[in-house]
Amino acid sequence: MSASREQFGSRLGFILAAAGSAVGIGNLVGFPVAAAKYGGGAFLFIYAIFIVLVCLPVMMAELSVGRSSQKDPLGSYHKLSEGSGLWSIAGWLVLITPYMIAVFYTVITIWLFGYLFEAATGNLAQLADPDNFGTFINSNKVFIYFLAVAALVNLILVGGVKDGIERSAKIMMPALFVMLIGLVIFVLTLDNAFAGLSYYLIPDFSKINAGVVNSALSQAFFSLSLGMGIMITYGSYMSRGETIAGSAKFIALTDTVVAFFAGLLILPAIFSFNPNINTAELSDSSVSLIFTFLPKIFLALQGSIGYVGASAVASVFFMLVFFAAITSLVSITEVPVSSLVGEKGYSRPKALLVLTVTMGLISIACILSFGRVEWLSGFVSYAGESKSLFDVIIDVFYETVLPLNGLLLCLFVSYRWKKHNFHKEMEISDATYQGSLLGRYVDFSLSTFIPVILLLIFVNTVALKYFGVSFIG
Repeated sequence: MSASREQFGSRLGFILAAAGSAVGIGNLVGFPVAAAKYGGGAFLFIYAIFIVLVCLPVMMAELSVGRSSQKDPLGSYHKLSEGSGLWSIAGWLVLITPYMIAVFYTVITIWLFGYLFEAATGNLAQLADPDNFGTFINSNKVFIYFLAVAALVNLILVGGVKDGIERSAKIMMPALFVMLIGLVIFVLTLDNAFAGLSYYLIPDFSKINAGVVNSALSQAFFSLSLGMGIMITYGSYMSRGETIAGSAKFIALTDTVVAFFAGLLILPAIFSFNPNINTAELSDSSVSLIFTFLPKIFLALQGSIGYVGASAVASVFFMLVFFAAITSLVSITEVPVSSLVGEKGYSRPKALLVLTVTMGLISIACILSFGRVEWLSGFVSYAGESKSLFDVIIDVFYETVLPLNGLLLCLFVSYRWKKHNFHKEMEISDATYQGSLLGRYVDFSLSTFIPVILLLIFVNTVALKYFGVSFIG
């Protein structure tokens, strides 16, 4: 089966596809807001440190597991653990996680497509209405947008690794970069934009505390799509002629550069709209910022560039975020697709059909959980709050399980698969890795302090999300 395993056609295609999986809504909106709320340049510095010291070794471990096994996450754990039942549980967890994350990411992507369509057709004023978002998510239009998003994702994935994922990444990722840079240049020409720029880039170390450090680490870990099984899956499609360490560095760099430039876009735009804004009041929710706050900023531009111009800028922004969401959604969905093809022997079209139907039904349930269906809207209660089905999926599978999956991976690579096997895979096409400073650091960190850090994040997340108690200030 491994002989017929699909592969990316080029290193560039692999890096763009992997970077596309990492570059998402969190990069383009969540990261800039977190940086603004937690010390600007100081947050950037801490974030960069965690990318290098924690996230890069974990990414290398995921890629090496995938390429060595030539299988999906479930198959990788089973093969490399030689059928150990305990590690098969970890494999199932890494399979279920992206399946459920794809569900809520589908819903958000639907909203983005809808806002893109509305902005492009001249309805920017309606989008800027504070009450519009609540009305929009409960309108029947979302089901039409759902069909469009599902069709696009299936169109890309049915083409396979080279003709589907790689080809779409080679189109959408460069387009994403061009749109992002273009918007940054435009925003920096606005009045008061440089006030936001200075706030973003000049460090305020007085704001740094344990909570900020935890936020920076969580943002870095989530930003690179770690713990979702994506890098294991993409590693299995990776040529043995490519170096894992070198590819991981390029992916991390690309992801970080996009996040950094997103800050150059979002913060100057916010300060231009309101020079006296208190950034502490900015919502932690990327969804709230995208769909309620930013449309008002775009509408405010009509005073200088007219309504058509403001609508064009809004359309480009929503196209930018939509491309980021689609590349991420494709990568997330590819994990269960790969498992059905590799473990069940399904053809790719059959696997996509199964996933489209099952994930589609859960996505529709989430769409109905914003007030349409009472029991879905008040699905459960914990930490003193009522949670919808949509909320629960985010809390459990995105906020909670990802660091746990990362922890299990580190333990698996270091103590079950064994370090010498990990070293052999890393040294393929990379003779300099053996005995290098990077190699020694990755070897040490994966087996010692990185698992401890991920365990602390997991425990604190469980305590905070479900019991309302935080161990980190």
